Amino acid sequence: MISGISSKTFLEGLVLPAIGIFAFLMLWQFAANRIDTSLGQFPGPVQVWEQVQNLADEHQRERQKETEFNQRQEERNAKKLEKNPDAEIKWRDYTGKPTFIDQIRTSLWTVAAGFLIANLIAIPLGIVCGLSAGMYKAMNPIIQVFKPVSPLAWLPLVTMVVSASYTTEDPMFDKSFLNSAITVSLCCLWPTLINTTVGVAGIDRDLVNVSRVMALPWFTHIRKIVIPAAIPMIFTGLRLSLATGWMVLIAAEMLAQNPGLGKFVWDEFQNGSSDSLGRIMVAVLVIGFIGFALDKLMLTLQKRVTWDKNAVLR
Repeated sequence: MISGISSKTFLEGLVLPAIGIFAFLMLWQFAANRIDTSLGQFPGPVQVWEQVQNLADEHQRERQKETEFNQRQEERNAKKLEKNPDAEIKWRDYTGKPTFIDQIRTSLWTVAAGFLIANLIAIPLGIVCGLSAGMYKAMNPIIQVFKPVSPLAWLPLVTMVVSASYTTEDPMFDKSFLNSAITVSLCCLWPTLINTTVGVAGIDRDLVNVSRVMALPWFTHIRKIVIPAAIPMIFTGLRLSLATGWMVLIAAEMLAQNPGLGKFVWDEFQNGSSDSLGRIMVAVLVIGFIGFALDKLMLTLQKRVTWDKNAVLR
């Protein structure tokens, strides 16, 4: 019986995904061999893997240049202080071209900030709308109007507002970061808000009655009854919001030329070299893998915080 269970787990966990991936790679290579573009043949898996290695090598070379740059500064400043201990030394940040790995980090940091901002608004507001029919009726027209608005429509408005209002001489954040993060927030706000509202409104009435009988304070009612019961729907909204935010970010970076994976894709498209298609395909796969990993991260977090440990989560 144990060996049967382990065999089934092995089949479902490793063999079937491996078959699916192998079939996809074969289909990809078959199609790539038959597609010719103005930049050459469409890259297959082998060509894409070569570009992965090239991008990794470029990152290593750029980090080596940064290390050497910093070492030269340290030596120069040490000599200056040796001659004059009171001398004013300067330290300049390395301004080399961001590598593919740097662009990934930038995009992850931006989507995390936008996602956090959105859900600090969406979850509390969704709880209030779920508990209050009047609040829901007041908010619903606003939600339905702004929910379908494209990030491409928000981005110019956000850019102008940030440029006009964020004018400090020593900014904590770059304007490009704020533009992308706020655009992500405006677009990934709605799935969490709607799902939280539905989850809270659909709480079992027996739980609500128990809370009333026990005369729980409002905040205790929210913490002990409402949030645990609505967790599945809240996390459904969070997963949808994160996926939406990740897609929105790439589009915003491409349109506004803000640092990140979107800008990398657009720059390679404009570059038009023989390696560009392969490098763009690497970025496409990385974007997909990161989206998959982010969803798995949210699913793992949901499993940890949900009260029903026997629930099937996918």
